[in-house]
Amino acid sequence: MAWTIARERPTGADLALLMERHTADMHADTPPESIHMMDASALDQPHIAFFVLREGGTPLAMGAYKRIDASHAEIKSMHVLSEARGRGLSKAMLDHLVAEARRDGFARLSLETGIQPTFIAARALYARAGFVDCPPFEGYHDDPNSVFMTKVLA
Repeated sequence: MAWTIARERPTGADLALLMERHTADMHADTPPESIHMMDASALDQPHIAFFVLREGGTPLAMGAYKRIDASHAEIKSMHVLSEARGRGLSKAMLDHLVAEARRDGFARLSLETGIQPTFIAARALYARAGFVDCPPFEGYHDDPNSVFMTKVLA
């Protein structure tokens, strides 16, 4: 069955499981002061583009980017349900976010992710997609629990 990715509102009723699992994963082994995730209401803002990957109408993954300024955006809240992993959905969502950010005129896309073992696969995905380590950006500071990455989209 093919999947689709579309822009949606993060407060959709059928997105509760995605949001719950994302929140649980972020709190699993990251100290509270190093958690930078946004909940559904925080993601429901005009300067944030939020996308859902669905298969047969069922939401399996989400991802968003937040406008920092006219040329720079930040990836927020990438998550794939654990039972749907291993099928290329993370790569599909990341490719979609990069393409949409480029289409929206951003020249750079950055992200913050964790250093803990639970984030190894995510960091590898971002590196394969051309993201490279960078210093903290837009309100972040050096944090031993964070990795900052960026990609030039031009």
